[in-house]
Amino acid sequence: MSRPTSPENIYTLLRTTELDQPALLVHFEGWIDAGQSAGLAISHILEQIDPHVVARFETEWLLDHRARRPTMHVVDGVNVGLDWPTIELAAGQDSDGNDVLVLHGAEPDHNWRTFVDAVLELADRFGVRRMLGLGAYPAAVPHTRPSRLSVTASTPEIAGEGFTGATLDVPAGVESALERAFERAGIDALGVWAQVPHYVSGVPYAAAAQSLLEGLETAAGLTFDGSKLATEAIATRNRLDALVRSEDGHGEMLAQLEDQHDQLTQADIQLPTSDELAAEVERFLRSQDDSPPDLQP
Repeated sequence: MSRPTSPENIYTLLRTTELDQPALLVHFEGWIDAGQSAGLAISHILEQIDPHVVARFETEWLLDHRARRPTMHVVDGVNVGLDWPTIELAAGQDSDGNDVLVLHGAEPDHNWRTFVDAVLELADRFGVRRMLGLGAYPAAVPHTRPSRLSVTASTPEIAGEGFTGATLDVPAGVESALERAFERAGIDALGVWAQVPHYVSGVPYAAAAQSLLEGLETAAGLTFDGSKLATEAIATRNRLDALVRSEDGHGEMLAQLEDQHDQLTQADIQLPTSDELAAEVERFLRSQDDSPPDLQP
């Protein structure tokens, strides 16, 4: 596919709202999101900020529509319309009145560099103070404990702001490219990642989404109501507890994970090796599906 001649050719500016040093939250469908946790977090954020779309990207330049097909609506045999996948930038405010921007939609398939330049152009226009990407990955952790958060960041100083770091080589997403570009532009950037029990990584996991909302307060001073997610998390916990009780082997596996989790401290977290983390992420990318949890180690 040919490349657009300039960044402004791939988006339409819809509103020129004046914002006060907003944080930019980023989540793309199709990137690593175990338990659909980041998607759940972004959905709850959008419900709360009373969003208005300030820019819409021209997905004809960015998406492979054979991979991300539009949805056709058929009524009594008649094709009444298509819903095309979108990428939008929305603005709103958190619970404390802080301005926030949310970049969300399908992850681009094409023209990543031009897309990154376009996002940077919009960030400069709206005075973005910090970019935060949201994601989640499968880990050997129990569902009976809060989801830990880890971070990828543009500088060592940001990486040390109360999160867990790691050293590894994994396939990158557009959020990673944005992170590097924002650093070069002098804007703080980080990715906040929730750990999801590996045995439920294919189904919605609200507990990790709740942890991501809480992490945004630490990372950017943003406040969002996580009560709905907390209710969903309790329901999921109850279902998983019932599954564990149904098989002795499940209980043994869970006890091992709990013991491992409880032995770790924030000051001395024994992370898996880089090769183990990279292999786990790559397996997840190859095998994302909606199969129910089987509680297998």
